[in-house]
Amino acid sequence: QVQLVESGGGLVQAGGSLRLSCAASGGTFSSYAMGWFRQAPGKERELVTAISWSGGGENTFYADSVKGRFTTSRDNAKNTVYLQMNSLKPEDTAVYYCAASLVGGTSIDYWGQGTQVTVSS
Repeated sequence: QVQLVESGGGLVQAGGSLRLSCAASGGTFSSYAMGWFRQAPGKERELVTAISWSGGGENTFYADSVKGRFTTSRDNAKNTVYLQMNSLKPEDTAVYYCAASLVGGTSIDYWGQGTQVTVSS
């Protein structure tokens, strides 16, 4: 059983930056591709970024809405994945969730509890 714990959310003004972290425990971190999802009030949860087990740039996905502003990375030695969010916009306001998917799988195996990000205009 893998546990995922997000941190780093908060309130920031438009144009500001935040860095989210997701610490994993209870499993072999490098066996999982990791993703960040977000869910705004009244909207469906959407995939923001995903990163392969190795963290290679060619295997990293970004939603069009965050390309050029968000960067995801991982440190397998620390069992942690990061989401650096720059040039934040009010429309980035949402609960951000960390997720883990076993390499080779097609579904999310584990979710974090979420962290609130609020961007004021």
